[in-house]
Amino acid sequence: MSKKCPWCNSENNHQFLQLKDYFLTQEDFEILECNDCKLLFTTPCPAPDKIGDYYKSEEYLSHNDEKKSLFARIYNIVKKTNIKNKFNIAVGNKQSAVRILDIGCGVGDFLNYAKEKGCDITGIEPSDDARKIAEKKLNTKVFSPAELENLPDNSFDIITMWHVLEHVADLKTEIHHLQRLLKNDGRLILALPNYKSFDAEYYKDKWAAYDVPRHLNHFSKTSVENIFKETQFQLTDIKPLKWDSFYISMLSEQYLGNGNSFMKGAITGWKSNRKAKKSGEYSSLVYILIQNS
Repeated sequence: MSKKCPWCNSENNHQFLQLKDYFLTQEDFEILECNDCKLLFTTPCPAPDKIGDYYKSEEYLSHNDEKKSLFARIYNIVKKTNIKNKFNIAVGNKQSAVRILDIGCGVGDFLNYAKEKGCDITGIEPSDDARKIAEKKLNTKVFSPAELENLPDNSFDIITMWHVLEHVADLKTEIHHLQRLLKNDGRLILALPNYKSFDAEYYKDKWAAYDVPRHLNHFSKTSVENIFKETQFQLTDIKPLKWDSFYISMLSEQYLGNGNSFMKGAITGWKSNRKAKKSGEYSSLVYILIQNS
């Protein structure tokens, strides 16, 4: 039986890729492409009471502050380098005293930087462990996703989702919340893996940013444009996160079982960025959208 697209509900789709959860369970999954809106989506989608099990690993780095492994150290170096860039993308020329909601804030590093810059911060994080770390770091309450609907309407100047929308099962409800919470002319910032990048095409099913079943949705420029043209948001700009290609390529090399994954991944990441200078298809893209109610 054909699966319905989680955005447009179309059953007009085809198999895009067969792959495994190479990160944790080695279970089999497939990715389907909707022929109508061009969104890719993972099937089977784990039940809501089971999806948390796929995040239960010390190696799931966005949910902890540990730096034990080489990849954990690399991840944290890249994360620190990226935070300033992310802040500049999100806030831009706006005054620093803006209200920012970071959905999927992890252990709170981006919000901590924004707080230091004078922003009024609010965080949403599904992981209990990450939420506790973030609350200690930020010295403020961090909300669970269930509390999102209790936040007041039109209350934020900027909403950021740094590699979060790909984890969301109910895209329509999530985008409804974003429209409700963001002020008119407010900014929505979405960072998403880009399966049209060179590193995605090079590693195929071993591309670490597919990350099934934690990543339920897989985006391209085309699918983002198709999704948000049906909303109150206007896509105004797209920017790259150039460091992501290196980290993702290094992790993909591990999935291939290759030795010297650090060096091989670094070379592929460099190639990906070089090719993206012409194509614009970087490993990760940041979509900047403005709310027009």
